[in-house]
Amino acid sequence: RARADANFAALQAWIDRTDWVENLVAEPAARSNTSVCLKIVDPEIAGRDEAAQRDFVKKLTKLLETEAAAYDIGGYRDAPPGLRVWCGTTVETADIVALTGWLDWAFATLKAA
Repeated sequence: RARADANFAALQAWIDRTDWVENLVAEPAARSNTSVCLKIVDPEIAGRDEAAQRDFVKKLTKLLETEAAAYDIGGYRDAPPGLRVWCGTTVETADIVALTGWLDWAFATLKAA
C-alpha cells in the first residue's frame, strides 16, 4: 500500500502543477491510488467535441507507445476522454516521475502539430 500511495502522490503532485490535466475524480477522498484517471482540461483540447478529444487522446497514447514510454494508458472506453495511469505496487515511483515528463512532451508535441 505504501508504494501505491507514493506512486499516486508523485502523479498527483505533477497533476497539481500541470495546467493541461486534472484528476478525473474531483473529490480527493474518492480517488483511486492505483488506477488514476485523468482528463485533459487545456481549453483548446477540452473545447473540442468528444470525438475530437478521443482522437487527440488516441494520438497521444500512440505517440507514447511509439517512444516506448507508456503502454495502455488510454482512458476507459465508457469514461470521458482521457488517460489512465497505473500506480499500483508493480510500478516504481521513479517510473511514474519519468512518465510525467513524457506526458508533457507528448501533449506539447501534439498540440503544436
